[in-house]
Amino acid sequence: MPTVHAFQVVPDLPGALEGLQEVAYNLRWAWNHDAIELFRRLDRELWEETGHNPVRMLGSIAQDRLRDAAQDETFLAHLDRVIRSNETYLSATNTWFKRTHPSEPGREPCIAYFSMEFGLTECLPIYSGGLGVLAGDHLKSSSDLDLPLVGIGLLYQQGYFRQYLNSDGWQQQRYPENDFYNLPIKPVRDAEGHLLTVCVEFPGRPIYIQVWCVQVGRVPLYLLDTNIPQNSPADQNITDQLYGGDIEMRLQQEMVLGIGGMRALAAMGIKPTVCHMNEGHSAFLALERARMLMQEYGIPFPLAQEIGAAGNLFTTHTPVPAGFDVFPADLMQRYFGAYIGHLGLSFEDFMGLGRVNRYDTGEQFNMAVLALHNAHQANGVSQLHGKVSRRMVQAGYPGFPEDEVPVGHVTNGIHVRSFISEEMAELFDRYIGGRWSAEIADPEIWKKVDEIPDEALWRVREDQRERLVVFARQRLKAQCERRGMSEYEIRRASEVLRPDVLTIGFARRFATYKRATLLLTDPERLARLLTNEEHPVQILFAGKAHPRDDGGKELIRQIFQFTQREDVRNRIVFLEDYD
Repeated sequence: MPTVHAFQVVPDLPGALEGLQEVAYNLRWAWNHDAIELFRRLDRELWEETGHNPVRMLGSIAQDRLRDAAQDETFLAHLDRVIRSNETYLSATNTWFKRTHPSEPGREPCIAYFSMEFGLTECLPIYSGGLGVLAGDHLKSSSDLDLPLVGIGLLYQQGYFRQYLNSDGWQQQRYPENDFYNLPIKPVRDAEGHLLTVCVEFPGRPIYIQVWCVQVGRVPLYLLDTNIPQNSPADQNITDQLYGGDIEMRLQQEMVLGIGGMRALAAMGIKPTVCHMNEGHSAFLALERARMLMQEYGIPFPLAQEIGAAGNLFTTHTPVPAGFDVFPADLMQRYFGAYIGHLGLSFEDFMGLGRVNRYDTGEQFNMAVLALHNAHQANGVSQLHGKVSRRMVQAGYPGFPEDEVPVGHVTNGIHVRSFISEEMAELFDRYIGGRWSAEIADPEIWKKVDEIPDEALWRVREDQRERLVVFARQRLKAQCERRGMSEYEIRRASEVLRPDVLTIGFARRFATYKRATLLLTDPERLARLLTNEEHPVQILFAGKAHPRDDGGKELIRQIFQFTQREDVRNRIVFLEDYD
């Protein structure tokens, strides 16, 4: 048998550039324009080729280029500026949380934020859409506010699929492997320096889970990985794909996230005050939290459940019942038959925790219902969605008027520094002052917006639109080349869109309820709007349908077919592989 050795290749950075590693492994660079420009300055083409991944970039860059940068005084000054900015940020003592919620040393609270996906930056593909982007922004905003928060998610070997369309516009999928050692993540080690692993019991075997960490500014995100030698090949695949596999795979992933996540926190000595479930995927954490309380204090399940629920929060994103994960009784019996013995429950009592009507044996186990039954507070993600959610779950609260069902709302926000362009940020700095991003909720600061000259604001908007058009043309040209289209078609792709036209974007998951083809209800009227010479409009579409969602794929195909019409093809574009 051949002998196989594993090697990890790390960049040989000159001493003057060692700080680049520190910058690369803290995702604060993802919302720090100066840090991003530092990596671009090192090698602009390689920054694009590596998918904006500074760790991979540093492992790929030519040694000659590193030696040149180490002797470039202006580059070293830029690096020093970024490092000092990070140090100032991480060591700040006047943050929002420290000012408004001072606590005694050793008695600081801890919020554990669980999510199936986190959209932090495109080089870490462990997200698919809005749920993940919200979770990523939640971590970034928590870092800026200095909330005592940790994130818990899954580390996917393949993540969400990469998308391409065939010549008819039908979505195809490919699943490239993520090389964890070329990503801005690090394995967590125990006090003895060994890789930290925890265990969750599955039918007839234990599942071992390795823990990794992504540093997001001040906030650590712990990611769980089953792709390790201790597990069978089938069990290694549990954390392969985001939203991949069948219903049993989904149950396995949610057990790893909820139960494994709580055990990982315990193994690191982290005892959360609050557990926040971002959607119902992680709701098994409520059971594990109750089990831990039962074990620690010797109390029965009903009391442990009540104590745990007082510190649990649930955010739902789903506006349709079909969006909630449900599992049949036989599957739950197979995976939780032994576990419920630790809770002191009968199987029917256990199933009742996940049913709207706990006595209806025909109901399947619903993860959103489990979360609602085990959370002190629940919320939708907009005022209207809160109303829709109350209507959806009202049957579980007999006798309650709809407006008294205990589901509120917190309207989705964004992490502004992640979404704002460098040019717009500089405009705000110049006319509003540097406090706008740190004190973003202060209305007094935003009164100064009126001081921005219209001409200056419009010039930035024009520049941004022009850059978007150039980007879209490059992506569309690459799409044509991948399909093997003619030189004529490739050349035409370089002429789509105009930088001086009102541009509308639609970039989201292609789930059928999002109604992406609503614009095609009257295609001839849409064509007239797009081609109006006096008031022209142009539209960019992007987004992915779930691999098993043929309805969503059909919506993409219809839009793609419309974009091929000769009269509108320069005014409407579908960009593949939305990230």
